[in-house]
Amino acid sequence: MHDFQIYSVYAVFAAVILCIAFNLLEMTLAGLLGLSILTVLGAITHKDVLNTFVASEGALSLLFGGMVVARVLGPTGIFENVGTRFLIMTGGSGRRFLLMLTAMVSVVCAILPNATAVILIAPILIRVCDELEVDFVGPMILTAMLSNAAGLLTLVGDPATFLVGQSIGLSFVEYLRKVSLGGVMAITVLIPLMPLLFPQVWRTRRKLPPGLKPKPLERPGFCLFALLTLAVMVGLFLTGDILPTPIVPPAAAIIGASLALLAIYSSKVEPVEAIFKDIDWKTLIFIFCMMCFVEVFTKTGIMGGLSRAMHANFGDNLLLAGFALLGAVGLASGFLANIPVVAAAILMAKGYLVLMQMVPEEALGLGFTDWPDSALPVFVAMMFGGTLGGNATMIGSSANLVSVGICASHGRPVQFAAFLRYGVPVTVCQLAASAAYVWALAKLA
Repeated sequence: MHDFQIYSVYAVFAAVILCIAFNLLEMTLAGLLGLSILTVLGAITHKDVLNTFVASEGALSLLFGGMVVARVLGPTGIFENVGTRFLIMTGGSGRRFLLMLTAMVSVVCAILPNATAVILIAPILIRVCDELEVDFVGPMILTAMLSNAAGLLTLVGDPATFLVGQSIGLSFVEYLRKVSLGGVMAITVLIPLMPLLFPQVWRTRRKLPPGLKPKPLERPGFCLFALLTLAVMVGLFLTGDILPTPIVPPAAAIIGASLALLAIYSSKVEPVEAIFKDIDWKTLIFIFCMMCFVEVFTKTGIMGGLSRAMHANFGDNLLLAGFALLGAVGLASGFLANIPVVAAAILMAKGYLVLMQMVPEEALGLGFTDWPDSALPVFVAMMFGGTLGGNATMIGSSANLVSVGICASHGRPVQFAAFLRYGVPVTVCQLAASAAYVWALAKLA
């Protein structure tokens, strides 16, 4: 790649981020225009797009599958039923609402990708906020940030988490044993911040209508079929890697989506086309655009240069290297979306470990899993930086994008600066807690 093209990549990407930050262009349009300019300049080729597709298919499959399953559950009436039950359990207390929301998001994100959790929980949340007479924007943003933190509880909780775990061969059970406690810490950090960030919701007290009770499900048979598809998908997440023919989480998500579409087709509740129409294609396309930018950044040689810089500055001090990755990936994830940032950071971290001669050069390719235990804190730091750093801005993670999109679809668009007021303090506190966890992990390695 020529110097002119390299500088063009940096300039175009900076322009895309500024257009999004200052609300000059819709973010998906900004990403597509940026890639179009780089295509005309010869900085991105057909081969780059194909490489991006290969790198992003797992994360995008998780998101797409979750979106389809969540959308199919909509006509069952289960969201209204659960929303009423949730409202009754709050007793009209805003504080209890936020604490119960934390518990619910944590449980859902332990078994489903975080963006899917936001889609599933949003109808329940909006229903409760309407009854409590509070603005749902703050709780929706909180749900996204909680889902990002809770996404660290399991290997499938966040596409970025899955990318890192897959790259080093972590199984679902190994992840639970070695990494999940860090996710618990990230969630816990959020609780004392709630009265400060959401004071109006926290102090809310409302008297609920007398005789409030959930409505019966409109289509119990169809609801059971749809919930079974969700159960199959979750079951494959948990056990897919131990089957005679292993099924990875992205494939499990596609299987779940296919069964959900079969349920809607068989029941004739609504056309299959209606499901596809309601999928959040903008978010999927925007994430793919960001992944393309990462592929182009890799072509500029910046990843190899960063690997060499890490080796020159930190030598064999893996703890310092982990702290550096935690901060750098955390910062980058706020502006480049965490999935593509983590995909690039994996290459950088692997390059650093190869330069240290800790692993052979074959480790740079796909399929290498013979990583020493001492390398785990480096990858965990990168994982936590990418997942929690994405909380800083509204484009930092797929869950944030979905949350903001839901707010906009309900007539409450969220501005970039408004999200920052919530995201920055949360991100700083969570990354500080993550640093402590990485330190403890390094001492035990």
